[in-house]
Amino acid sequence: MKNFFSTIVIIAVLVGGFIYLKKGSSSETTAADDLAQRDTTAEVQTKDIEFVVTVAGEITPAEQVSVRPEVNGLISELPVDVGDQVKKNDLLFALDDKNIRIEIEQKQTQIDAAKLQLEKVRRIFENNRKLFEDNLVAKEEYENSQTDYSLAQNNIERAQKDLDLAMERLEKTQILAPFDCTILTRPVSSGQAVSGSGGFNSGTEVLTIADLTRMIINAHVNQADVSRLSAGLKVDIQVEAIPGLVVQGQVERIAPQATILNGIKGFAARILLTEIDPRIQPGMTANIKIPVQSAAEVVAVPLGAVFTEYNETLKKQERYVYVQQQERFQRRLIQIGVADYFFAEILSGLNPGEVVSLEMPPQEAIDELAGEAGLASNQS
Repeated sequence: MKNFFSTIVIIAVLVGGFIYLKKGSSSETTAADDLAQRDTTAEVQTKDIEFVVTVAGEITPAEQVSVRPEVNGLISELPVDVGDQVKKNDLLFALDDKNIRIEIEQKQTQIDAAKLQLEKVRRIFENNRKLFEDNLVAKEEYENSQTDYSLAQNNIERAQKDLDLAMERLEKTQILAPFDCTILTRPVSSGQAVSGSGGFNSGTEVLTIADLTRMIINAHVNQADVSRLSAGLKVDIQVEAIPGLVVQGQVERIAPQATILNGIKGFAARILLTEIDPRIQPGMTANIKIPVQSAAEVVAVPLGAVFTEYNETLKKQERYVYVQQQERFQRRLIQIGVADYFFAEILSGLNPGEVVSLEMPPQEAIDELAGEAGLASNQS
């Protein structure tokens, strides 16, 4: 029985090994076929290269305000609705001012009465002062009249301040547009009670207004790309909700400190739309293409053809290509200029029409390095 199980195990191992070898042979054949079908060389060509940084952001008005009253009250007038366009100093809404006007009348009456009282005690004080100078009235009576006169003056000042405050509150019942704007939201209705902003109370939001003639995009630029950006740089903006629409914009400013968004460290950038299409609305998503570097009609190769190696003598990184020469490859020193995600501009070392390898050739197929002496002498 023991020999029987041993025989079964041996057969299983042999069969498994055969299947594994067959599958391995098939995988190697497939990999070889894929390698044979893949391009391993590329021709040096002349083309335009443009390095573009692409970021996404949300379109928002450059100036947007949440309108809240400064005093408590009932909304008596609300002549605007969502979508309305309003001019600067037009009425946005008004609060019922009946109680404040009654208070103002009462304060004015108090001031008038206080003025009469002031005039009365002033005459008494002036009279007692003359009598006191002639020793015809006691010092205590003179000082009492002087105190009454000072109190009457203070009463008028206090009443005037109360009146001024009531007048200010009356002015705050009329809320006017601070600039030409469009009504974005109106969460309340006429007749509704609202609270004023002040202290720890933010107040009731009655309207949200914005200037839709100036729109911006707040974008987040990866820290690897931000060094290539600067204020004033022109950009192309594609609005996702409007297929085919491309408008112009400009980098307005870049934050001086990095932030982390969705786990990626970068810098906040404010993009101003210098061209406004009436179909663009706040909240739409936009893709911003920022052309950082460009070169027209230059000698170029795919990035896959460029190899980098550290030169111990010159103490710097140098770039090479492997130029095909029949069945062999010549390693040649190059200098590159503008590069995008696919191609690099060749400043020296190659000519259009030459063929370069896209992968490292076998060591035995590589000829000695060419071009190093010339470049080194130019840099010295």
